[in-house]
Amino acid sequence: MEKEFTCFFTGHRAIAKAWLHSVAELTERETEALINDKGVTDFITGGALGFDTLAARTVIRLKDKYDFIKLHLYLPCYNQMKNWSARDRYEGRMIMSYADSILYVTEDNYITGCMQLRNRRMADDARWCVAYMTRPRSGTAYTVSYAESKGDIVINIAELD
Repeated sequence: MEKEFTCFFTGHRAIAKAWLHSVAELTERETEALINDKGVTDFITGGALGFDTLAARTVIRLKDKYDFIKLHLYLPCYNQMKNWSARDRYEGRMIMSYADSILYVTEDNYITGCMQLRNRRMADDARWCVAYMTRPRSGTAYTVSYAESKGDIVINIAELD
């Protein structure tokens, strides 16, 4: 995976139903633009609920059109899905089955700070970031700030029309 051609996704776990369709469309549009205009071939998502799941589904869908792109999951720990609903665990396992690679950032079960470690690792391994950030104080905002401080190019779809 070459950093210049790698994008990671970061965003909130909750997306208002009224915005869900728009967020999905914008995510797909920007992802496809990165493929066509910037040559991005590798996409990383953190495997969380909400925007991470939406982004992973987007990449899986686009793999039908662009068979050379890859989906990489950076998971914070082995038992991330432990407290998820049965439906969410099913979707998480489905996404894992489509992933080209899975990296567990910590080899333990959940530990304090593993989400932040995962987010930093995604930003460290990518040049591009597609974010869904609507709140200036959140884990997503921290991750976007970290990515920007490293010179990553961030596209916040919450700011697009």
